[in-house]
Amino acid sequence: MRLRVVTLLMVAAAAATPACSIKKMALNTVASTLAEAGTTFTSDEDLELVGDAIPFALKFYESILDSAPKHKELLLSTCGSFTQYAYGYIETDAEALPLSRRAEIQRLRDRALKLYLRARGYCFRSMDVQFGHGSSAALLQNPDGVVAQAKKDDVPLLYWTAASWGAAIALGIDRPELAVDLPIVRALADRALALDDAWNKGALHELFITLDSLPEALGGNQARARDHFAKAVEIQRGLSPGPYVALATGVAVPNQDRAEFERLLKQALAIDPEKDPSGRLVTLIGQKRARVLLDRADESFSK
Repeated sequence: MRLRVVTLLMVAAAAATPACSIKKMALNTVASTLAEAGTTFTSDEDLELVGDAIPFALKFYESILDSAPKHKELLLSTCGSFTQYAYGYIETDAEALPLSRRAEIQRLRDRALKLYLRARGYCFRSMDVQFGHGSSAALLQNPDGVVAQAKKDDVPLLYWTAASWGAAIALGIDRPELAVDLPIVRALADRALALDDAWNKGALHELFITLDSLPEALGGNQARARDHFAKAVEIQRGLSPGPYVALATGVAVPNQDRAEFERLLKQALAIDPEKDPSGRLVTLIGQKRARVLLDRADESFSK
Protein backbone atom coordinates (compact mmCIF):
# COMPACT_ATOMS: atom_id res chain seq x y z
CA MET A 1 0.00 0.00 0.00
CA ARG A 2 2.81 2.38 0.84
CA LEU A 3 4.42 1.71 -2.54
CA ARG A 4 1.13 2.30 -4.35
CA VAL A 5 0.53 5.63 -2.62
CA VAL A 6 4.01 6.85 -3.41
CA THR A 7 3.62 5.80 -7.04
CA LEU A 8 0.34 7.69 -7.38
CA LEU A 9 1.93 10.77 -5.85
CA MET A 10 4.73 10.54 -8.38
CA VAL A 11 2.33 10.27 -11.30
CA ALA A 12 0.23 13.16 -10.01
CA ALA A 13 3.25 15.38 -9.54
CA ALA A 14 4.59 14.61 -12.99
CA ALA A 15 1.23 15.22 -14.64
CA ALA A 16 0.53 18.48 -12.85
CA THR A 17 3.34 20.43 -14.48
CA PRO A 18 5.68 20.21 -17.45
CA ALA A 19 8.57 21.50 -15.37
CA CYS A 20 11.46 19.05 -15.68
CA SER A 21 12.83 19.95 -12.26
CA ILE A 22 9.60 18.96 -10.53
CA LYS A 23 9.39 15.73 -12.50
CA LYS A 24 12.96 14.95 -11.52
CA MET A 25 12.22 15.73 -7.88
CA ALA A 26 9.20 13.41 -7.92
CA LEU A 27 11.22 10.60 -9.49
CA ASN A 28 14.06 11.04 -7.02
CA THR A 29 11.57 10.95 -4.15
CA VAL A 30 10.14 7.67 -5.38
CA ALA A 31 13.61 6.26 -6.03
CA SER A 32 14.72 7.15 -2.50
CA THR A 33 11.59 5.60 -1.01
CA LEU A 34 12.09 2.38 -2.95
CA ALA A 35 15.75 2.24 -1.93
CA GLU A 36 14.66 2.34 1.72
CA ALA A 37 12.05 -0.40 1.48
CA GLY A 38 12.78 -1.60 5.02
CA THR A 39 11.50 -5.02 6.10
CA THR A 40 8.34 -5.22 3.97
CA PHE A 41 9.67 -8.31 2.18
CA THR A 42 12.22 -9.70 4.62
CA SER A 43 9.74 -9.89 7.51
CA ASP A 44 7.07 -11.76 5.54
CA GLU A 45 6.25 -15.39 6.31
CA ASP A 46 4.75 -16.36 2.96
CA LEU A 47 7.54 -17.50 0.64
CA GLU A 48 5.27 -17.89 -2.37
CA LEU A 49 3.58 -14.51 -1.95
CA VAL A 50 6.90 -12.71 -1.85
CA GLY A 51 8.31 -14.81 -4.67
CA ASP A 52 5.36 -13.87 -6.88
CA ALA A 53 5.66 -10.17 -5.96
CA ILE A 54 9.40 -9.66 -6.37
CA PRO A 55 9.55 -9.80 -10.20
CA PHE A 56 7.03 -6.94 -10.44
CA ALA A 57 9.00 -4.95 -7.87
CA LEU A 58 12.25 -5.52 -9.77
CA LYS A 59 10.77 -4.33 -13.04
CA PHE A 60 9.31 -1.31 -11.24
CA TYR A 61 12.76 -0.48 -9.90
CA GLU A 62 14.15 -0.71 -13.41
CA SER A 63 11.42 1.53 -14.82
CA ILE A 64 12.25 4.22 -12.27
CA LEU A 65 15.96 3.88 -13.03
CA ASP A 66 15.22 4.54 -16.70
CA SER A 67 14.26 8.07 -15.64
CA ALA A 68 16.67 8.40 -12.71
CA PRO A 69 19.70 6.46 -14.01
CA LYS A 70 22.21 7.85 -11.51
CA HIS A 71 20.28 7.34 -8.30
CA LYS A 72 23.02 5.41 -6.52
CA GLU A 73 20.86 4.18 -3.62
CA LEU A 74 18.20 2.69 -5.92
CA LEU A 75 20.90 1.22 -8.15
CA LEU A 76 22.35 -0.50 -5.10
CA SER A 77 18.94 -1.66 -3.88
CA THR A 78 18.18 -3.09 -7.32
CA CYS A 79 21.51 -4.93 -7.30
CA GLY A 80 20.77 -6.42 -3.89
CA SER A 81 17.20 -7.33 -4.77
CA PHE A 82 18.14 -9.15 -7.97
CA THR A 83 20.86 -11.04 -6.08
CA GLN A 84 18.51 -12.11 -3.30
CA TYR A 85 15.78 -13.17 -5.72
CA ALA A 86 18.19 -15.23 -7.81
CA TYR A 87 19.59 -16.96 -4.73
CA GLY A 88 16.43 -17.32 -2.64
CA TYR A 89 14.14 -18.46 -5.41
CA ILE A 90 15.75 -19.37 -8.74
CA GLU A 91 18.89 -21.15 -7.55
CA THR A 92 17.13 -22.68 -4.55
CA ASP A 93 14.35 -23.99 -6.82
CA ALA A 94 17.00 -25.59 -9.01
CA GLU A 95 18.50 -27.36 -6.01
CA ALA A 96 15.09 -28.69 -5.00
CA LEU A 97 14.56 -30.53 -8.30
CA PRO A 98 15.47 -34.22 -8.59
CA LEU A 99 18.63 -34.94 -10.56
CA SER A 100 16.56 -36.71 -13.20
CA ARG A 101 15.31 -33.29 -14.34
CA ARG A 102 18.76 -32.15 -15.45
CA ALA A 103 17.57 -29.95 -18.29
CA GLU A 104 15.26 -27.96 -16.02
CA ILE A 105 17.94 -27.68 -13.34
CA GLN A 106 20.38 -26.29 -15.89
CA ARG A 107 17.80 -23.85 -17.21
CA LEU A 108 17.19 -22.46 -13.72
CA ARG A 109 20.90 -22.28 -12.98
CA ASP A 110 21.52 -20.44 -16.23
CA ARG A 111 18.74 -18.02 -15.39
CA ALA A 112 20.14 -17.44 -11.90
CA LEU A 113 23.56 -16.75 -13.42
CA LYS A 114 22.07 -14.14 -15.76
CA LEU A 115 20.26 -12.48 -12.85
CA TYR A 116 23.45 -12.36 -10.77
CA LEU A 117 25.27 -10.68 -13.64
CA ARG A 118 22.36 -8.29 -14.10
CA ALA A 119 22.57 -7.47 -10.40
CA ARG A 120 26.31 -6.86 -10.68
CA GLY A 121 25.64 -4.44 -13.50
CA TYR A 122 23.50 -2.28 -11.22
CA CYS A 123 26.19 -2.38 -8.53
CA PHE A 124 28.73 -1.30 -11.14
CA ARG A 125 26.53 1.65 -12.08
CA SER A 126 26.16 2.61 -8.41
CA MET A 127 29.93 2.39 -8.02
CA ASP A 128 30.45 4.69 -11.01
CA VAL A 129 28.18 7.27 -9.38
CA GLN A 130 29.83 6.91 -5.98
CA PHE A 131 33.51 6.78 -6.96
CA GLY A 132 33.44 8.48 -10.34
CA HIS A 133 32.76 7.50 -13.93
CA GLY A 134 34.83 4.52 -15.03
CA SER A 135 35.39 3.15 -11.52
CA SER A 136 33.74 -0.19 -12.29
CA ALA A 137 35.93 -0.61 -15.37
CA ALA A 138 39.01 0.32 -13.34
CA LEU A 139 38.02 -2.32 -10.81
CA LEU A 140 38.90 -4.98 -13.37
CA GLN A 141 42.42 -3.60 -13.78
CA ASN A 142 43.25 -2.25 -10.33
CA PRO A 143 40.80 -3.54 -7.71
CA ASP A 144 42.92 -2.48 -4.74
CA GLY A 145 43.09 1.09 -6.00
CA VAL A 146 39.31 1.32 -6.41
CA VAL A 147 38.31 -0.33 -3.13
CA ALA A 148 40.80 1.83 -1.23
CA GLN A 149 38.47 4.77 -1.88
CA ALA A 150 35.65 3.11 0.03
CA LYS A 151 34.56 4.38 3.43
CA LYS A 152 32.34 2.75 6.04
CA ASP A 153 29.19 4.07 4.36
CA ASP A 154 30.24 2.19 1.21
CA VAL A 155 30.17 -1.25 2.86
CA PRO A 156 26.73 -2.14 1.41
CA LEU A 157 28.02 -1.34 -2.09
CA LEU A 158 31.15 -3.43 -1.58
CA TYR A 159 29.12 -6.30 -0.15
CA TRP A 160 26.46 -6.51 -2.85
CA THR A 161 29.01 -6.14 -5.63
CA ALA A 162 30.99 -9.01 -4.11
CA ALA A 163 27.89 -11.10 -3.38
CA SER A 164 26.36 -10.81 -6.86
CA TRP A 165 29.72 -11.33 -8.57
CA GLY A 166 30.72 -14.19 -6.31
CA ALA A 167 27.39 -15.94 -6.81
CA ALA A 168 27.81 -15.66 -10.56
CA ILE A 169 31.31 -17.13 -10.34
CA ALA A 170 30.03 -19.99 -8.16
CA LEU A 171 27.50 -20.97 -10.82
CA GLY A 172 29.92 -20.43 -13.68
CA ILE A 173 33.10 -21.68 -12.06
CA ASP A 174 33.83 -23.68 -15.23
CA ARG A 175 33.80 -20.48 -17.29
CA PRO A 176 37.31 -18.93 -17.26
CA GLU A 177 36.00 -15.45 -18.09
CA LEU A 178 34.12 -15.50 -14.76
CA ALA A 179 36.47 -17.51 -12.55
CA VAL A 180 39.40 -15.21 -13.30
CA ASP A 181 37.62 -12.41 -11.42
CA LEU A 182 37.55 -14.23 -8.08
CA PRO A 183 40.46 -12.16 -6.61
CA ILE A 184 38.44 -8.99 -7.27
CA VAL A 185 35.51 -10.40 -5.31
CA ARG A 186 37.85 -11.13 -2.42
CA ALA A 187 39.33 -7.62 -2.60
CA LEU A 188 35.85 -6.11 -2.33
CA ALA A 189 34.93 -8.38 0.57
CA ASP A 190 38.25 -7.82 2.38
CA ARG A 191 37.80 -4.05 2.27
CA ALA A 192 34.20 -4.28 3.48
CA LEU A 193 35.21 -6.56 6.35
CA ALA A 194 37.99 -4.18 7.39
CA LEU A 195 35.57 -1.24 7.42
CA ASP A 196 32.67 -2.84 9.32
CA ASP A 197 32.88 -6.55 10.09
CA ALA A 198 29.53 -6.62 11.93
CA TRP A 199 27.56 -4.98 9.12
CA ASN A 200 24.06 -6.34 8.48
CA LYS A 201 24.10 -8.96 11.21
CA GLY A 202 27.39 -10.51 10.20
CA ALA A 203 26.58 -10.87 6.49
CA LEU A 204 30.24 -10.34 5.60
CA HIS A 205 31.41 -13.21 7.77
CA GLU A 206 28.75 -15.38 6.16
CA LEU A 207 30.09 -14.41 2.74
CA PHE A 208 33.61 -15.30 3.84
CA ILE A 209 32.52 -18.78 4.92
CA THR A 210 31.82 -19.40 1.25
CA LEU A 211 34.94 -17.66 -0.03
CA ASP A 212 37.22 -19.47 2.38
CA SER A 213 35.55 -22.81 1.67
CA LEU A 214 37.07 -22.72 -1.81
CA PRO A 215 40.13 -24.87 -2.55
CA GLU A 216 43.44 -23.42 -1.36
CA ALA A 217 44.48 -22.92 -4.98
CA LEU A 218 41.62 -20.39 -5.22
CA GLY A 219 42.52 -18.64 -1.98
CA GLY A 220 40.40 -20.70 0.36
CA ASN A 221 41.29 -21.87 3.86
CA GLN A 222 39.00 -24.10 5.90
CA ALA A 223 40.35 -22.86 9.22
CA ARG A 224 39.44 -19.29 8.26
CA ALA A 225 36.03 -20.48 7.06
CA ARG A 226 35.37 -21.96 10.49
CA ASP A 227 36.52 -18.75 12.18
CA HIS A 228 34.08 -16.73 10.07
CA PHE A 229 31.35 -19.25 10.86
CA ALA A 230 31.91 -18.77 14.59
CA LYS A 231 31.91 -14.98 14.22
CA ALA A 232 28.73 -14.96 12.11
CA VAL A 233 26.88 -17.17 14.59
CA GLU A 234 28.05 -14.95 17.45
CA ILE A 235 26.88 -11.72 15.79
CA GLN A 236 23.58 -13.27 14.71
CA ARG A 237 23.09 -14.95 18.09
CA GLY A 238 22.47 -18.21 16.27
CA LEU A 239 19.26 -16.88 14.72
CA SER A 240 20.16 -17.28 11.04
CA PRO A 241 20.48 -20.57 9.15
CA GLY A 242 22.88 -19.01 6.65
CA PRO A 243 26.20 -19.79 8.39
CA TYR A 244 25.15 -23.39 9.09
CA VAL A 245 24.15 -24.01 5.48
CA ALA A 246 27.30 -22.32 4.17
CA LEU A 247 29.64 -24.40 6.36
CA ALA A 248 27.73 -27.61 5.63
CA THR A 249 28.01 -27.19 1.87
CA GLY A 250 31.40 -25.47 1.79
CA VAL A 251 33.37 -27.54 4.28
CA ALA A 252 31.49 -30.67 5.39
CA VAL A 253 30.72 -31.85 1.85
CA PRO A 254 34.28 -31.46 0.47
CA ASN A 255 35.56 -33.21 3.60
CA GLN A 256 32.92 -35.92 3.14
CA ASP A 257 31.96 -35.46 6.78
CA ARG A 258 28.32 -36.48 6.71
CA ALA A 259 27.91 -36.31 10.48
CA GLU A 260 28.93 -32.65 10.56
CA PHE A 261 26.83 -31.94 7.47
CA GLU A 262 23.69 -33.32 9.08
CA ARG A 263 24.39 -31.71 12.43
CA LEU A 264 24.79 -28.25 10.88
CA LEU A 265 21.65 -28.52 8.77
CA LYS A 266 19.59 -29.76 11.70
CA GLN A 267 20.80 -26.75 13.69
CA ALA A 268 19.66 -24.52 10.85
CA LEU A 269 16.22 -26.15 10.83
CA ALA A 270 15.87 -25.83 14.60
CA ILE A 271 16.02 -22.00 14.47
CA ASP A 272 12.73 -20.29 15.34
CA PRO A 273 11.96 -17.67 12.62
CA GLU A 274 9.91 -15.70 15.15
CA LYS A 275 13.02 -14.96 17.19
CA ASP A 276 14.06 -12.46 14.49
CA PRO A 277 10.83 -11.16 12.90
CA SER A 278 12.64 -8.60 10.72
CA GLY A 279 14.49 -11.43 8.95
CA ARG A 280 11.71 -14.01 8.99
CA LEU A 281 11.70 -14.54 5.21
CA VAL A 282 15.48 -14.88 5.06
CA THR A 283 15.31 -17.54 7.77
CA LEU A 284 12.58 -19.47 5.96
CA ILE A 285 14.47 -19.42 2.67
CA GLY A 286 17.63 -20.62 4.40
CA GLN A 287 15.68 -23.41 6.08
CA LYS A 288 14.10 -24.41 2.77
CA ARG A 289 17.58 -24.82 1.36
CA ALA A 290 18.73 -26.74 4.44
CA ARG A 291 15.76 -29.10 4.20
CA VAL A 292 16.44 -29.86 0.53
CA LEU A 293 20.12 -30.53 1.24
CA LEU A 294 19.31 -32.78 4.19
CA ASP A 295 16.67 -34.75 2.30
CA ARG A 296 19.11 -35.37 -0.54
CA ALA A 297 22.24 -35.96 1.52
CA ASP A 298 22.92 -39.24 -0.25
CA GLU A 299 23.72 -37.27 -3.41
CA SER A 300 26.50 -35.34 -1.64
CA PHE A 301 28.37 -38.23 -0.07
CA SER A 302 30.12 -41.31 -1.34
CA LYS A 303 28.60 -44.62 -0.48
